[in-house]
Amino acid sequence: MLKALLLAIAVAFPAFALAQVPTKMTDGVLTNGAGMALYMFDKDAAGSGKSVCNGPCAGLWPPLAATSDAKASGDYSIVARDDGSKQWAFKGKPLYLFSRDQKPGDKTGDGFGNGVWHLAKP
Repeated sequence: MLKALLLAIAVAFPAFALAQVPTKMTDGVLTNGAGMALYMFDKDAAGSGKSVCNGPCAGLWPPLAATSDAKASGDYSIVARDDGSKQWAFKGKPLYLFSRDQKPGDKTGDGFGNGVWHLAKP
């Protein structure tokens, strides 16, 4: 019965069924599903639809990957990467993890690189 109800809702409201929120809020900071802090890069132009952190930069700052079927919703959009993959953005700014953060709650990338990396906050 519950499955039938959920299917009926998905059919009647397809946009609702496809809505995806790739982040959650933890202590005032956007995090991924595993609770790892997300960051923004000052060199990314908001709304450009592109990430400028590629190659070795992306090794240190992995992008918050979007699946091929991900759909933009609300403040969340999807940007293109040089390698053809997709990345989530919040308010037009691409979102990244920091490879040196080891566990949920770590925020060691805030202010990194002479202050060009910042915690992602709503």
